[in-house]
Amino acid sequence: MADVILNVNGASKTIDVDPACPLLYVLMDTYGLRGPKLGCGLAQCGSCTVLMDGNPYRSCTLPVSEAKGKIVTLEGLGTVDNPHPIQRAFIEEQALQCGFCISGPVLYGKAFIDKNPNANALQVQQALSGIICRCHSHPRMVKALLRYAKDVKA
Repeated sequence: MADVILNVNGASKTIDVDPACPLLYVLMDTYGLRGPKLGCGLAQCGSCTVLMDGNPYRSCTLPVSEAKGKIVTLEGLGTVDNPHPIQRAFIEEQALQCGFCISGPVLYGKAFIDKNPNANALQVQQALSGIICRCHSHPRMVKALLRYAKDVKA
């Protein structure tokens, strides 16, 4: 066990944890966060996605000792009363059904659009190609990300 300092959703906290423990387990068990999910456990599906310093990471295989930047989960973007523009876009486009995978498309999509606000639908589809959504909501997710891109450009 070792002391690890994490900055999650704007708050720093020192925790005593096995440095090899996947970040996802710490987020779920220590922080009580439910945005990132354990899908495949192999960094294949994207349900465990978090942003670290604005870049997407699969938290199910990322050792907590390597989580050195500012971590943002789905919960850290906005609130029910004041959703982040990307959350509003997903709501307006009805871009989710069960919501299990939503950390992947929202956080991967945010990172991609923030860096590529002029992306077209095909580029957005390619950016989401590593996200597995069993509800087959990808077309609506693409629309939501293109809607979010308009906000980024404005």
